[in-house]
Amino acid sequence: MFSRISRRIPFQNLNRTSVLHRAQPLLTKPAAPSTAFFSSQRSLKTRLREGENLYGLFLLSFSPEMAEIASYAGYDFIVVDMEHGAGGVREALNSWTKKALDLGPDGIMFPMIETGKAASDAVSYCRYRPDGLRGCAYSIVRDSKFGFDEEYLRNYTDQLLIMCQIESEEGVKNVKDIVAVDGMDCVMMGPRDLSASLGLLHDPGNAKVKSLMRTAETAVIASDPENGGAYLAGMATAQDKPVDLRLRGYHMIIGATDVPLFKKAVVDDVKSFKFGCSPLPRPEMYFADCLLMEKEETTDIYNN
Repeated sequence: MFSRISRRIPFQNLNRTSVLHRAQPLLTKPAAPSTAFFSSQRSLKTRLREGENLYGLFLLSFSPEMAEIASYAGYDFIVVDMEHGAGGVREALNSWTKKALDLGPDGIMFPMIETGKAASDAVSYCRYRPDGLRGCAYSIVRDSKFGFDEEYLRNYTDQLLIMCQIESEEGVKNVKDIVAVDGMDCVMMGPRDLSASLGLLHDPGNAKVKSLMRTAETAVIASDPENGGAYLAGMATAQDKPVDLRLRGYHMIIGATDVPLFKKAVVDDVKSFKFGCSPLPRPEMYFADCLLMEKEETTDIYNN
């Protein structure tokens, strides 16, 4: 689960943040909680280290049912969007990050990272003192299994995936500095905001946007995640389908968003009934509705 906040922090370019959970809910209860049980649950970070390519979904609806259905369908992770979705957070970034991490996510994403300093600040929000600024309540929160995980303090940095999103021209210019930040595990590309930063919001397929995307991708892929580098993550778009990103070396891919997927499903269902099997008494209504439906059916299921 990713979560986003929309409050802008004056002293840094971090206007939202995101939390990531695995889309693999535990549905059976163990006989007794134990360190061995907790350590047996493979985190997203562990799966990336083992060479897996992970496929995820944006969740704008905040629906537990949608999230669980996505899990059963086979998605590896879910992004809960708190900027554009049904939920919202109003606390300052650092305070909210503490709360988000206490919930026990597999990772956290900090969008609109443009400098190595901003990436370093993001990492500091995820570390307990003296290594960072995260407040300490680890013995009573979900992240430590409410204190049952006796190895939590020893392992929490190894399990938490810290992701920084590059989605501006400035961010691409500083991609090597961002990748070099100790503790920053993954770079998420943001093609739509990147195109907007270039004045090309309505032209995301523009050659200049593609060129900057390739520059950032090359820099990240050339790094070694096990030796100070980073994994590469991205969102599929109308210009870059999920398979395209996988072929270019992406390690994590967000393929779609729940609301557009649902929208397409219900529009198709309504069209099938109204225009496919049930004749209307007034033909002009049929054609008017057809034109309206065709005009509105421009949903890009890869974008929120």
